[in-house]
Amino acid sequence: MASSMLSLGSTSLLTREINKDKLKLGNSGSNPFLKAKSSSRVTMMTVAVKPSRFEGITMAPPDPILGVSEAFKADTNELKLNLGVGAYRTEELQPYVLNVVKKAENLMLERGDNKEYLPIEGLAAFNKATAELLFGANHPIIKEQKVATIQGLSGTGSLRLAAALIERYFPGAKVLISSPTWGNHKNIFNDAKVPWSEYRYYDPKTIGLDFEGMIADIKEAPEGSFILLHGCAHNPTGIDPTPEQWVKIADVIQEKNHIPFFDVAYQGFASGSLDEDAASVRLFAERGMEFFVAQSYSKNLGLYAERIGAINVVCSSADAATRVKSQLKRIARPMYSNPPVHGARIVANVVGDATMFNEWKAEMEMMAGRIKTVRQELYDSLVSKDKSGKDWSFILKQIGMFSFTGLNKAQSDNMTNKWHVYMTKDGRISLAGLSLAKCEYLADAIIDSYHNALLYWKTPIEL
Repeated sequence: MASSMLSLGSTSLLTREINKDKLKLGNSGSNPFLKAKSSSRVTMMTVAVKPSRFEGITMAPPDPILGVSEAFKADTNELKLNLGVGAYRTEELQPYVLNVVKKAENLMLERGDNKEYLPIEGLAAFNKATAELLFGANHPIIKEQKVATIQGLSGTGSLRLAAALIERYFPGAKVLISSPTWGNHKNIFNDAKVPWSEYRYYDPKTIGLDFEGMIADIKEAPEGSFILLHGCAHNPTGIDPTPEQWVKIADVIQEKNHIPFFDVAYQGFASGSLDEDAASVRLFAERGMEFFVAQSYSKNLGLYAERIGAINVVCSSADAATRVKSQLKRIARPMYSNPPVHGARIVANVVGDATMFNEWKAEMEMMAGRIKTVRQELYDSLVSKDKSGKDWSFILKQIGMFSFTGLNKAQSDNMTNKWHVYMTKDGRISLAGLSLAKCEYLADAIIDSYHNALLYWKTPIEL
């Protein structure tokens, strides 16, 4: 009897639950998305799922650089180091907001600057300041208005605008990029449908510049090609041509009637000098060449999240510059309409005020100096700890925030899996994310990975 009552009670409870579900879901006969299946005394409700229109969209692979930070965050080891993303950190490995940036922002608040739309080409004061910073305020091309400058969404957005201009007005022209190069360069030209190929740059045998290969490949490129050059602090290698080599590069590009295309992401941040880091660009300007220059203020002013930069097109006449600028604006309009104002005002305020400008230069020297000190300390630690006789001097010959260690994928994986050092798989490490206190630990990781993770040896170029 008790068993029967329990059975009846369970059935009654089940019926009540089913009735509740019916009230929630509605009448299956009137709902085209519900079908009823009857089994014994229990009616089961199932939902017919319509196939998604997006079934053909596959999962994108993680970004090779930004994905490093995600993996770093998930690691709970106290010794972990994030040397993947190129962002400056203090000796305490904390993000750094420049004091001069804070002053510029306070000035904006005091003036009560509004948030109205900018023109398509951006903030006029910024465009003037950024071109003068790059070429020099008294340069003839500035005075003669031969430079078409518009504000872009940092370096990436500025490169993308130029790529669209190439695709539209130089159909079929190829862009030559260094091997290796910044990971996003290929994405930018692929999305703009601009064909590209590579020229030799890095020599894995010397962990230095393959200058002869570079020159030979530029010579062999079809006449009128675009040659993408890193103005200073080559990313990812940190290997720059010497001043004499820059002259030879300019000679070959002129001989072949190529169009130079500079990516300047580290002006003032590489050497600590704005003028020294702009020397390669100014060399080409002195020769009266027409060329492109993309700029970014992510590194030298620490404005990573503000997305502030510019694209400059140096033309042979003011008339040509006016027409080029009109077409850059035409390209920008359907992309993002107009650029953001906050970062542009910061740059304009800092560059336009003599006191703040000098303070900025001092802070850049401080940041560049810290990276140089860390670079020296890492080298000293490697030399003192590694008794194999390997030459580590290439670390001191490189410049800027990165060091190209020469480690291959297997060795880089060992750095992460065993030592919790997060880096890109081509062997690049960001010295801007390293502290003096961590140099010995990093040296131990590099030495172990170099000597003990050689099973699947390939050079970084082959990976």
